Amino acid sequence: MPSPPSNSASAVPEEAVGPLIRGITVLRRLTEAGGRRSPGELVRATGLARSTVDRILSTLQRMGYLRLDGRDAVLAPRLMELGNAYLAATRLPDQLGPHADRLADLLDESVSIAVPDRDGVRFVHQATRRRALSLSFRIGDLLPAERTAPGPLFAADWSPQDWSRWRRRRAADPEGLGFPAAPPRILAGRPSFEERTAGAGEQGWSLDDQLIEPGLVAVALPVRDLSGRQLAAVSVVSHTSRHSAAELRDTVLPRLRNTVTAMEQELHHSPSRQPAPPEPAPGLADWTAASKQELGPEFVESLARGLTVLTAFGSGRAELPLTAVAAALGLPRATARRALITLEHLGCVSTDGRSFRPTPAVLGLGFAPLSRLSLPQLAQPHLAALAAQVHDSASLAVLTGADIQYTARAATGRVMSVDIAVGVRLPAYATSMGRVLLAGLPAAEQAERLAGTPAQPLTRRTVTGHAELADLLKQVAGAGHALVDQELEEGLRSIAVPVRDRTGRLVAAAGLSTHAGRHTLAECRDQLLPALRQAAARIEADLATAGRYARVPPQ
Repeated sequence: MPSPPSNSASAVPEEAVGPLIRGITVLRRLTEAGGRRSPGELVRATGLARSTVDRILSTLQRMGYLRLDGRDAVLAPRLMELGNAYLAATRLPDQLGPHADRLADLLDESVSIAVPDRDGVRFVHQATRRRALSLSFRIGDLLPAERTAPGPLFAADWSPQDWSRWRRRRAADPEGLGFPAAPPRILAGRPSFEERTAGAGEQGWSLDDQLIEPGLVAVALPVRDLSGRQLAAVSVVSHTSRHSAAELRDTVLPRLRNTVTAMEQELHHSPSRQPAPPEPAPGLADWTAASKQELGPEFVESLARGLTVLTAFGSGRAELPLTAVAAALGLPRATARRALITLEHLGCVSTDGRSFRPTPAVLGLGFAPLSRLSLPQLAQPHLAALAAQVHDSASLAVLTGADIQYTARAATGRVMSVDIAVGVRLPAYATSMGRVLLAGLPAAEQAERLAGTPAQPLTRRTVTGHAELADLLKQVAGAGHALVDQELEEGLRSIAVPVRDRTGRLVAAAGLSTHAGRHTLAECRDQLLPALRQAAARIEADLATAGRYARVPPQ
């Protein structure tokens, strides 16, 4: 089992919130398991009583931080709001990420930004190349410092106490089980971490020659603030099929230096930002009290309030005094204080005695497994809930050429149901989801697609004229939905709405399919459309949270 944060070995503060400690323990065990575990497995992994685990899961489900799938508890995208708060507070992904992306494009190699997290290294930005042999680490993953390129750079600034902590961790966990994102450790034929750290301190750069995994090589440089303090490290990562470690160093280091220089200039010359007052969360105390009244002992109010404290931080709010945290969340000062003391004990916040700031350990609360979810995976639970609500099949699709391609689907168990599998392609012009996607295209691209589409009559009702289709698409764009009546197949009606990302860009369409004998056209609009729009809004909310700092693949 992975080891706890180093500071958790100290005595638990008298004012610490026990339910918050236990809740974060459950979240960490779920994270280490890839985001899914049964309650029984969590009982064994945490040592907590089954009744305690059940109450924690019920509370997290009420908060939208997990869902129940059969017997399993599954982390939900909304949990990423905690990690997003930390990443926004640091501003590193926002300021340095575009530079890393440009370097990855220039070199055609993966580029990572990492920050120190005690005696480990945690990723805060990834610009990866899609290849058969590609980087699989995720934003939020924690790796042992001694097996990475950034690790020796960070360790060059360690105090004797830091080195003692690292040696204790190595002695207690020689197999590296405390870092589930890292493959098994390679023991033989490698320079010691102390030697690599000394070299990094002298030369100002560090090399990873297959320490994390055979075939993986990386070179890293530090990013410093005006005082010379290391804020992060940027790594270029490749494979030995493309470069040896020495070749990567010789080829990449000059360009990497240029990028780091540009990063530091942006950090140094960006206007100093006055701490922005946290956006108030009115009703938090009322919401937790109402949840407690409704769920009774199955809702742990102190856990919900304690986790929500982390959301007080964000862009322009890298550090906050206690009074600002309490005011932002509408919590009593004493409640916020006890939560912050607990979070500091758990390593999730740090303090200078006056202000508090979130730490990279916040990313250890589910961010890594959730950051790899695709849009279909985000949508699937909401489609399933929609299908169960209206008793008709629900789907998600994207535009592929002149067709739509189904990427997620939740079917009903009716004797007569719409039988379409994920991956199936259908002509966009004759489907409701296709018309939503076509209606969202720029005018020139839409006209080009229609002109290049050989529209064929699939039923006697199919609209095939390009001018008539163009008029229909204008109506769809204005109405915000498309309703198609038996144009794809006799007896089949479908209705669809757009799904947009956090920038407002149309990325997919969500739709419902029903038999014409079940719903009239008016009933489709009056009964199915509101439920469909609500489901699409839930998908968009998850997409906005998951896509703030992580790329969400459309398929």
